[in-house]
Amino acid sequence: MPDLVKENTAEARHELRIRSRTSFRLPVIALGMSLGLFFAITFILCVSFDLLFPDQAMYKTWLGLLPGFAWLSWPSFFLGLGESFAYGWYVALIFGPLFNFFASLGQKGRS
Repeated sequence: MPDLVKENTAEARHELRIRSRTSFRLPVIALGMSLGLFFAITFILCVSFDLLFPDQAMYKTWLGLLPGFAWLSWPSFFLGLGESFAYGWYVALIFGPLFNFFASLGQKGRS
């Protein structure tokens, strides 16, 4: 059992220092896929809600946010779905590198 647990040695302290200096980076591709699917699923849920409860519909909001979207035909639905997915990638491609850049600046300031 002692082999599995590192004792409080200089080597263990050195390894901990190295781990604490490495910055956390967001993987942009995973972020893009996650956000894209999140926005696409949200779009599907909102369209479903609008069909179930037409008095509470949000389709007028979609008309302003999604260029070319019209209520409701199959081509328009798939256009809105694709645009929602693309908006997720837009956020990931802007936010991911910005986060990684500023996270690396913060790590340099601590060294």
